[in-house]
Amino acid sequence: MNQNPHLRASKTAVLLLNLGTPSAPTPKAVRAYLKEFLSDPRVVEIPRFIWWFILNGIILPIRSSASAKKYASIWLPQLGSPLMHYSRLQAKELQEKFTNEGHTILVSLAMRYGKPSTQEVLENLKAEGMERLLLLPLYPQYSATTTASSFDEVFRVLSTWRNQPELRLVKHYHDNPAYIAALRDQVLSSWDKDGRPDFLRGDRLVMSFHGLPKRNLMKGDPYHCECLKTGRLLGEALGLDSNQYIVTFQSRFGKAEWLKPYTAPTLEKLAKEGCQRVDVFCPGFPADCLETLEEIAMEARESFLERGGKDYRYIPCLNSSPKWIEALSDIAYTHLQGWSLGSESSEELARRNERAEFVQKQS
Repeated sequence: MNQNPHLRASKTAVLLLNLGTPSAPTPKAVRAYLKEFLSDPRVVEIPRFIWWFILNGIILPIRSSASAKKYASIWLPQLGSPLMHYSRLQAKELQEKFTNEGHTILVSLAMRYGKPSTQEVLENLKAEGMERLLLLPLYPQYSATTTASSFDEVFRVLSTWRNQPELRLVKHYHDNPAYIAALRDQVLSSWDKDGRPDFLRGDRLVMSFHGLPKRNLMKGDPYHCECLKTGRLLGEALGLDSNQYIVTFQSRFGKAEWLKPYTAPTLEKLAKEGCQRVDVFCPGFPADCLETLEEIAMEARESFLERGGKDYRYIPCLNSSPKWIEALSDIAYTHLQGWSLGSESSEELARRNERAEFVQKQS
């Protein structure tokens, strides 16, 4: 890195923020990931002293091996973690889109837990001349457990810097038209391939979002409301009546009441009531991961079929679909307005350096 600030071009950066993933589908790697994740007070709002004993004495010893087996079932040959693979693809393709449109915008990916860490990615961007930073979380619906936690970590790192960049945040985009259009096209693409559900017969589209404890909602977290709005807008975009789709919440953990209706019991109930086919889509997950590929595509499917359902269709997440990359760029451009999307030429930098040297000689 050129240490002379007058000879270093100032650049704009877009930092995609995601949750994270274990580095390998092994008990050791999963334990390290879960410990970091579940130690975040934004995620588990239990007094630290009590939670430390629960986490280290019960949860980590029991869940690490069980979760490692689940990760192994969805690990991609040669590519590793699906979440990491698709998140990297999103960053790469967004970078290429900006470049093809004539902009010099740095695009990077940081994980809240695990690698690449927020700190190392920010340090790399700083070395590349970042002076303006847009944080774009890969969480369409805002929650303190995800979005705020990722912002917290960025703020923590920047608090140690003497020279901080200009900073902008994308809080949420649950109702962004480009995001809704990308979701719609993903569902329609699946239906073009597999056939449309027979809604008149009683088939259903289930939109499954990650769950949260109900107390988070009662304390003011807007996540539940934003998920419902995303579901409603997607239903409308697909031309569905409100009784043809259901918004549910998955991944419940512990004994406390979470956001309802729960995904698994809802699917079981539909099967028992004679629903022949369900199509399940996870709009809140921009990239396929353990919660979508194992919990929904595998476990939920088995449960639905065992209870009398006949046809279970899992619709993949947005991943790196062109419409989703288009939506990401649309969201980014909205928040980049007024910022330079290029960088100074070598001639401009040389002139700036000459002026700085002249002033220094005069002082």
